Amino acid sequence: MKTSHLVSIAVIFIFTSLAWWFLAGTITMRTAHVRDTITYGVHDRWGPNLVQKHPTASYKASDGDRVMLQPATTDVKVSLSYQPVKMGLFWQRTYGMIFEGGYTFKNDTAITQTLHMDLELPTTKSMIDKIHFVIGEGERARKSLVTPEQGIMTESVELAPGQSVPVKISYECRGTDAWRYAFADASRIRDFQLTLITDFTDVNFPVSSPTDRDLAGKGMKFIWKYDDAISAPGIAIDMPRELNAGPVAAQIAFWSPLSLLLFFGVLVITVIVRGIRLHPVNYIFLAGGFFAFPLLFSYMLDLFPVYASFAIAAVVSLALVCGYLRAAAGEFVFRIALPAQFAYMVLFSASFFFKGLTGLTLTLGGIATLAVLMALTAKVDWSQRLIGFSPKLA
Repeated sequence: MKTSHLVSIAVIFIFTSLAWWFLAGTITMRTAHVRDTITYGVHDRWGPNLVQKHPTASYKASDGDRVMLQPATTDVKVSLSYQPVKMGLFWQRTYGMIFEGGYTFKNDTAITQTLHMDLELPTTKSMIDKIHFVIGEGERARKSLVTPEQGIMTESVELAPGQSVPVKISYECRGTDAWRYAFADASRIRDFQLTLITDFTDVNFPVSSPTDRDLAGKGMKFIWKYDDAISAPGIAIDMPRELNAGPVAAQIAFWSPLSLLLFFGVLVITVIVRGIRLHPVNYIFLAGGFFAFPLLFSYMLDLFPVYASFAIAAVVSLALVCGYLRAAAGEFVFRIALPAQFAYMVLFSASFFFKGLTGLTLTLGGIATLAVLMALTAKVDWSQRLIGFSPKLA
């Protein structure tokens, strides 16, 4: 093979790679624009990430300073119902929530105190429905009808020395992506328990892991329990991960040059060893067939499901590349090209659908390719093949 042919093939590869990277950038910009536009609308209808803060109470000391109190006991129950919504190329990880909180505040001083209890609701951007705020129990229980100010519900109650009062709060709300329960910094949390029930099992805890977990129907049941903790970590759970086609298409386009590089490597060595003539113009058409895969895949996503789009684009590219090689170089090259393209393009690109598999897939594919080529060319006299050989037609 002439040195000029190898240089031409390298130039073809470089320009095809630049085209792929331009396509990846275009997909990324288009995806980001659609995502930002959609996210604002979803947050308006479903609400943002919900954060429920631990309630507090306060009273005025004899010196006029205000003393903050944490609940003496806490028993919270939360139910999360995952309800994802697809808009454009994006799945929005929306959910419904039912919150039931039971708290007890106690006057530990030696005199009667007026406690001012503050309960901050999780959001002012989403409708909170079926809200109940009850103070006391039995005949002395009273339902609060106070209207939140800046998202905080405030009630007052007078307690004798050593007296305690139970407070119950419940409501329903909707949010997106994640749910959190937050404590004040460096606060001391006593006799705390939070039970979280989900209707899904794909969970991630970005802050602290539960102290206990179990299956609950189609979902999971998690329990966080603190007997007497200082600076207790908050509680958070992310909604299940969804496959968003836009970022996957951009990643496939960005890393496609690796697929073409391996394929060209196998093809060049094969034609040299077999004495088959392929002109650089042939490689231009082959590069175009490879380029058709991410291009077709990215623009089919607007009309077809992601996996169907992937399958159709892969079949079209395989037919273009392998069909062209069969006509241009013969049956032997076709039998080499078909599994090579399927492995380097289809399987490698499919690994982007599964988090953490891309690097392993590329490594295994590269090692397998190296092993096969080493076995096929171990006895080849490269000095003769690259300098003194006269190519023949297939």
